Amino acid sequence: MKIGIPKETANGERRVALVPDTVSTLVSSGMEVMVESGAGLEANFSDDMYREAGAVLLPDAVSLFGSAEVILKVQGPSINDAQNKHEVDLMADGATLISFLQPLTNLDLVKKLKAKGITSFSMDTVPRIARAQSMDALSSMSSIAGYKAAIMAANSLAKYFPMMITAAGTYAPAKGLVLGAGVAGLQAIATAKRLGAVLKAFDVRAVVKEQVESLGATFVGLTEDEKTEDAGGYAKELAEEAQRKERELLHGYSKEADFIISTALIPGRPAPLLITEDMVKDMRAGSIIVDIAAETGGNCELTEPGAEIVKYGVTIHGPLNLPSSMPVHASQMYARNISSLFLHLVKDNQFNLDFNDAITNGCCITHQGNVVHGPTKALLEEGDVR
Repeated sequence: MKIGIPKETANGERRVALVPDTVSTLVSSGMEVMVESGAGLEANFSDDMYREAGAVLLPDAVSLFGSAEVILKVQGPSINDAQNKHEVDLMADGATLISFLQPLTNLDLVKKLKAKGITSFSMDTVPRIARAQSMDALSSMSSIAGYKAAIMAANSLAKYFPMMITAAGTYAPAKGLVLGAGVAGLQAIATAKRLGAVLKAFDVRAVVKEQVESLGATFVGLTEDEKTEDAGGYAKELAEEAQRKERELLHGYSKEADFIISTALIPGRPAPLLITEDMVKDMRAGSIIVDIAAETGGNCELTEPGAEIVKYGVTIHGPLNLPSSMPVHASQMYARNISSLFLHLVKDNQFNLDFNDAITNGCCITHQGNVVHGPTKALLEEGDVR
């Protein structure tokens, strides 16, 4: 089986789908791994390192996409500017693709994959079950994002994070508020706590209270009157009245915070609005907001995705693709995730797709010219009806 690892072309993307260690593992199991020259350079993995791992280096995307039976990527296929062609058009008919596809918000891409007969698997739809932990790239990348968000907050804040006792006086620790206690939020709490800040954390899911407290933060905002978690363990979008009450609660906590790290996301939907403009107005001058939900609109009403702005004396960061800012470890973690999923789908160097398996069924988007992912199929059918 021929596996292709192209150079990522998305703007600002520095990760690579496989690192030399995972290439070596696949080669030793009988796979042929082809890597586009320069694919790993942004993550400090040279072409020579891939050659030593047993990969075949190819000079460009055309030769790689045209030769590979399986394409492993980080970002979903897009226009390759060097070739002036869409990467799906460069793929062989009936090939297999594994990457982050975000199918619920990329329906046009799903249609292209279907038309090309591509069997595709999306890393962001791997179910959160015990058997799939080694394949859970969302958690891996969210952990990096949470860590980096805490570092950004500390770097931007014009105060110490920890309490400091000096000859020039004693200075209180910074007070932080983390919104969303998923993987990113918990890592943000842990990192900020290690730096010495005092933390509060908000989430609509009561089940995360114990995890928040185990990291030394105070849990706030317990919601008990409606179901707040979906079957996959993600927060659900709440009714408008419940959201209004939560924003009122957060308004009080935001006034006390030196920094806020917001991480709340709803799969396939815009990020929930948790920080209004009025809340920002009432924050202390010099406070910091790091909104890592910026890619899906942001949790803060004033967030500008991809920008750092100052409003009412508050610095608001809207970072995009934080995992790519740490490409070495992000690539190593992602490579382990994607290779674990790939090996789960393969037996004796051939794909052995069992759609009764929760992992395969959960992350397969298109197969044999059909859309087989239930939520994506429903969205497409809804669009056709309209």
